Amino acid sequence: MQTYLEKRQPAQKMARFYRMAVMPNLFGEWTLYREWGRIRQGGQVRMDWFEDEKQAVAALVTLEASKRQRGYWVEPQQLAMFR
Repeated sequence: MQTYLEKRQPAQKMARFYRMAVMPNLFGEWTLYREWGRIRQGGQVRMDWFEDEKQAVAALVTLEASKRQRGYWVEPQQLAMFR
């Protein structure tokens, strides 16, 4: 499972992204991979480990809801990237 969100406010010259993905690691655990920063520039990365996929997906859904409340959204053209 993965998601990509953007936040743009041209008046304030803001263009940010937030990318999240849930994936298994080599040790049988699940990783929530997060990357964020300015669009078209390298961002920061964080990885959180979970014992099972269900916990990792729940964390992703919670973070996505939080980001959407702060003004991040998915542009319709971006949805094709995840099909």
